[in-house]
Amino acid sequence: MSKVIIHNLAELEACVGRELGVSELHTITQEQINQFAAATHDHQWIHTDPARAQVESPFQATIAHGYLTVALLPYLWQQIVAIKNLKMQVNYEIESLRFNQAVTVNSQVRLRASLLSVANLRGIAKTRVGVTLEIDSVKKPAYTGVITFLYHFNEPA
Repeated sequence: MSKVIIHNLAELEACVGRELGVSELHTITQEQINQFAAATHDHQWIHTDPARAQVESPFQATIAHGYLTVALLPYLWQQIVAIKNLKMQVNYEIESLRFNQAVTVNSQVRLRASLLSVANLRGIAKTRVGVTLEIDSVKKPAYTGVITFLYHFNEPA
């Protein structure tokens, strides 16, 4: 599926109720997990100690921090949709998010996104997006949820 290009509020509103697409696969590496642990000061062994995780973890490997997988949302979202003619985009809300499945090291994940609604707030588009982070070759997704972005479009020329 190719990237959806949106130029204005009307085009955004026309996408309501449909799946916008699926991102490319992204591999979660131990280096990425370790960098996230360093940035967040969350060095729990289940994330950062591969030898111990292999023996003691029910997953037999380290797992990505749940919030690391959430932090990938903007990166993966931009692979699905390009919003043009913007002054600013704001990450506004995570309305709901349910972690369903741990993401083990070296797993490949991808984002599937559907546009649930758009509200015009005096020229600012409040956009609710249904998201599912899929794990390649795993039936259960890493998470499902609804996120909200605010899009401040430039005035039409």
